[in-house]
Amino acid sequence: QVQLVESGGGLVQAGGSLRLSCAASGRAFSTYSMGWFRQAPGKKREFVARISWSGGNTHYAESVKDRFFISRDSAKNTVYLQMNSLKPEDAAEYYCTAGLGDSIGDYWGQGTQVTVSS
Repeated sequence: QVQLVESGGGLVQAGGSLRLSCAASGRAFSTYSMGWFRQAPGKKREFVARISWSGGNTHYAESVKDRFFISRDSAKNTVYLQMNSLKPEDAAEYYCTAGLGDSIGDYWGQGTQVTVSS
């Protein structure tokens, strides 16, 4: 079992940056792939980024590529999402997710809200 707690959301002006954190509790964090999804009001939850259990592979949604960067610190059992050049359309509830091996989506956090003002 893995518990995920997100933090770092808030209000930022368009063009600004935020760093989201997801702290994982439970055993064997280094064996879990991690990811971020987001959901805006009235929209479906969508994939944002993922990082492999080893940290060696990352993948991004086209809409955030070259602006968002996912990383992990196994010593701290934490995954990060650095978000740069934020746009109003990035505003959403951001969710952290984990999965054993190469999958994600087995475990979910409660979410952290990101608001981007224009």
